Amino acid sequence: MTSGNAYGIDLGTSNIKIYSLSDDKILVEKNMIAIEGKNNLFAYGDSAYEMYEKAPSNIHISFPLANGVIADINNMKQLVHFFVNDLSRSNIKPSDYYITVPTDVTEVEKRAFYDLVKEADVKAKNVSVVEKAIADGLGLDVDVKNSVGVLVVDIGYDTTEISILSLGGIVKSRLIKTGGYKFDEAIKAAVRKQYNLVIGQKTAEGVKNSLRDLEKAGEGAIVYGRDLVTGLPVERELPTRFVCESMAEQFRIIIDNIKVILELTPPELAADIYKHGIYLTGGASQTSHLASLISKSTGLDVNESQNPITSVAIGLSKVIKDSNYKSVAYSIEGK
Repeated sequence: MTSGNAYGIDLGTSNIKIYSLSDDKILVEKNMIAIEGKNNLFAYGDSAYEMYEKAPSNIHISFPLANGVIADINNMKQLVHFFVNDLSRSNIKPSDYYITVPTDVTEVEKRAFYDLVKEADVKAKNVSVVEKAIADGLGLDVDVKNSVGVLVVDIGYDTTEISILSLGGIVKSRLIKTGGYKFDEAIKAAVRKQYNLVIGQKTAEGVKNSLRDLEKAGEGAIVYGRDLVTGLPVERELPTRFVCESMAEQFRIIIDNIKVILELTPPELAADIYKHGIYLTGGASQTSHLASLISKSTGLDVNESQNPITSVAIGLSKVIKDSNYKSVAYSIEGK
């Protein structure tokens, strides 16, 4: 067990998830920051998201992460500091930190995650790195140190990470640039083309997230936007089938890449995957029909995560609490 307090950080493009050992809780907030003027912090997290697409021109709202890697190190440092400060009730004490990194990125990009925690003014005693797919596996209750091959598909906001795990390591991994954001963009584009209607990013995201409930209720999605012909605000009802069809191409990209990984898998591990199926997680994995399409296209069972947004952070909590899993964490210091 780690002495004193420890934090496990999973930086997602859309959400930041931080596990705190002292209160055994996971903080989930939007990974966004609002800056007024040149450098005056105006809001962060969920509060910044509330202002997204509504803020005046003097307030700049941004995601410091893009495509799974840190795009804006200074704002990301600020966010980590503020969130840890919130978790520690403004009393940050020296602690150990564990942060996840995508596998299929460069060593320099991995190092940036390590440096971020070191430089975020959070009194980091030790900083350890855990491959995201390994933490995902643990969060999905998979014994990642076992020799059984496991296929984990994590569909996030900007990226989808497809990984095959065995013996505590990653045998194959592929990071592709599609996820929840591309699903939202596809809905926006289809609505514009079909209805001459411009809708916002948040509206498209809301439609995507409510799709399952709307289908159950047999209702369409009500949206508000700007009519391209008149320039005036209007209300429209979108059929759920239309929304699903608009995302089909993005779904196909994910499925095609899962198939590529499966084709590259050694036969013994392929047999394990056939027996146990695919483990599906990540915030955008809940999008209606995606899991069933993956299953239908690959002929494999799909195990959907009970906690798709926090599965990585749950995995980090196990690394922190269970000495059996300490070996999956490593330091980048000196690299």
